[in-house]
Parts: sequence; structure tokens; C-alpha cells
Amino acid sequence: MSSKTKIRHKAIPLAAVGLVVAACGGKPSKSGRPAEQAPQEATITVRDTMVPAVLEAAGVAEPYQRSVLSTRLMGWVTAVLVREGDRVEAGRVLARVDSREVAAKGTQVDAGIVAAEARYQEALRQAQRMRGLYADSAATKAQLDAAETGLAQAEAGLGTARAARAELEAVSAYAEIRAPFAGEITRRYVDPGAFASPGAPLLELQDASRLRVTVSVSPATAAGLNRGATLDATIEDRPARAVVEGVVPASSGALYTVNGIVENRDRSYLPGSAAILLLPQGSRRAILVPETAVFAEGDLSGVRVVGEQGSELRWVRLGRRSGGQVEVLAGLRAGDRVLTSAAVGGVD
Repeated sequence: MSSKTKIRHKAIPLAAVGLVVAACGGKPSKSGRPAEQAPQEATITVRDTMVPAVLEAAGVAEPYQRSVLSTRLMGWVTAVLVREGDRVEAGRVLARVDSREVAAKGTQVDAGIVAAEARYQEALRQAQRMRGLYADSAATKAQLDAAETGLAQAEAGLGTARAARAELEAVSAYAEIRAPFAGEITRRYVDPGAFASPGAPLLELQDASRLRVTVSVSPATAAGLNRGATLDATIEDRPARAVVEGVVPASSGALYTVNGIVENRDRSYLPGSAAILLLPQGSRRAILVPETAVFAEGDLSGVRVVGEQGSELRWVRLGRRSGGQVEVLAGLRAGDRVLTSAAVGGVD
């Protein structure tokens, strides 16, 4: 090998080092002041790192509260006061159903209460009179017992009449459909003039300020989870935090259901979105590099690996990102030196 060839082989790594040094210091201007600061670059050595092992369990982010509203009455819908997409407070009247039949029954019930009270008062007077006569030996024990029995029957009749009034008041409350909790109207099944029957859906209300993500896992995975534990999660590939609501056996065999609650007061996550709970599975070895060391070319991701001949492009397959670090699943091995910069260049 000639002396020229040897000199070239030695000059390449020196040039790479000079590139790093120049990038760290910035090029001075004619005035003696540094020119615009260039992005700092550094070389890191890739090592195996112990990271938490997780199982990605897929589910759907559903509203924590959802209710399909109906009525116990049979009658015409006289008003629907909301539209789909409206936000309502708890207790607000959402729709009304014709309650004239209930009002007519109310008149009958009130008349029955008046009659029952009159019978009770008459039975009470008769019982009191018989008690006095029996005390003076002017009435027989049979007459007193008959009066007491009549009083008990009248008292029971009055209680029945009053219970009918309470029942009617409970039923008449269904003439106004009210929101059981604050939320958003997501479905309107009827319009004014429609005929409502008991149990038929009229409106649907849901509260998306909290979401429930439900997943099914094996018993071994569920064994390490407890109520109140905090889990990492993603909803439509966006990071989230979930609190374990409960871990219970699923209806199907050999599976457990895990429910995670995600706070969503700003409505940043849409109900019905695809979600993933990241369930802890101990720890594992992984190769991590700073996100600043990775650049993209279309659908490909790459890093600059520093070797004896300078830096070279190497395509890699990436995994999860967390805390400014990204896991490299393929393309790097422990001991590789990677160029990291706030602005890593693309493919030459």
C-alpha cells in the first residue's frame, strides 16, 4: 500500500471529528464574533437499557355515563326541547309527553282520598264512642271489637288512597323527560307529534367528560393489576393516562376484563375512538436513542452511525417514544455510536 493511500485512510476520521467540533463552536465571522450558532452535535454510544415491558391491549374509549331516556306514559309527544349535539345540565327538561290522562286520574284519586278520610273519621268516632260505652259496661266486647275492626279497615283504606296519589305523582313525573346528568344529546328518536309508549327510546344522553376503556386480557396479565393503578394509554395514537377502575372475570372463559378511566374534561378525545391500554409486564432490554438522532425520509426512519470512515446512514425500525427517547427495534446494536443533533441531516 502506498503512502498516499495511508494518508487518505487516516484523514477520513479526522475530517469527521473536525465536523463535530466545528458544529459545536460555530464559524467565526470577520469581526471576530461567532456567526449564527449551528445546531450542536454529539456522538453517543448505544447500550442495552432496561425498560418496562408492556402489553398493548386494544379496546374502545366509551363514555363513562350513557343513558337512553324513555317514559312510562303512553301519549303524544308535545315538545322536544333539544337537538343532537346540545349540551345540557342535570335536571333540565328535554321533552314533554301529553299528560291529560294522568291529570284526569289525579282528580279521581283526590276524590278517593277525601272519601277515605271521611270514612276514617267516622270509624274513629264510632270506636271512641264504643270504648266509652264499654268502659261503663253499656256495650259488649263484641260491639267494641266490631268498632275497632271498622277503624282499622278505614285507616287501611285511607293509606291505600294516599299511596295511589303518590304512585300517580311518580308516573306524572314521566310527562317531563329530564336529564339525569350533565352531558350531550347524541340521539333524538322522536319529534313533536310522535306517539310515545312506555319504554320506547326518546332521547340519548352521554357524558364524555370521562371515558372508559375496556380490554380483555389473560389471567396472568390481570394478576398484577389493582384498582386505582395508573396506566399509560393511547387514544387514536395520542397519549393518555388511565386509572384502573376494576379487574373482573370476563363472561367468556380464561379472560379478565380491565376497565381504565381516562379524564376528558376538555373533550380532547372523542368517544368511540380506538384505544390501547399499556399493561405492565415486568422489564426487558431495549436500545434507546434520543429522538434528535432520528430523521425521516418518506416512510423510512434513519440514523447516522459514526464509524472509522466517518458517519454513514443506517435505516432503522422504531418502536415506542417516551420522554424524548425512541426505541430502536431493528437496525442498531449495543456498541454502535450514533450522531445526535437538533437538526440531523437527511440522506446525502
